[in-house]
Amino acid sequence: MTASYFNLQPDFLEDEFVKLIPLEEKHFEELFEAASDPLIWEQHPSKDRYYREGFTTFFQAAMDSKGSFLILDKQTNEVMGTTRFYDYDPEKSSVAIGYTFITRKFWGGPYNKSCKKLLIDYAFQHVNSILFHVGAANLRSQKAVLKLGAEKSRDMIITANGVDMPYFEYELKK
Repeated sequence: MTASYFNLQPDFLEDEFVKLIPLEEKHFEELFEAASDPLIWEQHPSKDRYYREGFTTFFQAAMDSKGSFLILDKQTNEVMGTTRFYDYDPEKSSVAIGYTFITRKFWGGPYNKSCKKLLIDYAFQHVNSILFHVGAANLRSQKAVLKLGAEKSRDMIITANGVDMPYFEYELKK
């Protein structure tokens, strides 16, 4: 595959269910409102993201990544959550997709899969492998990445805010 410029934050990805637009500072309040439900974070290793302090750390990392998106309902423009590209490695021709959350109102429908498909289809124009890092206790997300066709590739420890947390890495090959 010839190396090409991989813009981790294209201006616009959409399908019939969702629109992904580049995350901006001005989105903080509406995204925090969406994230302020403790049940969203129940299975997540970082359970404090429904508090302003925990969410502020999460949001700043999203902004710093230069690969984050605001997820909007295509029909209503309602904020549903966020997702991002990260850990792009041109040598290994891989990128990770994650840090995704979607409000409970949109759970169980086509939204998460739709969002991931947009990112996967776009990424596979530039890389051969997509990685997903899922908390070891996050069974909901593990099932979701398996449904996408990803396979568990390794166990890992991710350190966040000085705390070591068990994670699994899943890989989806082109």
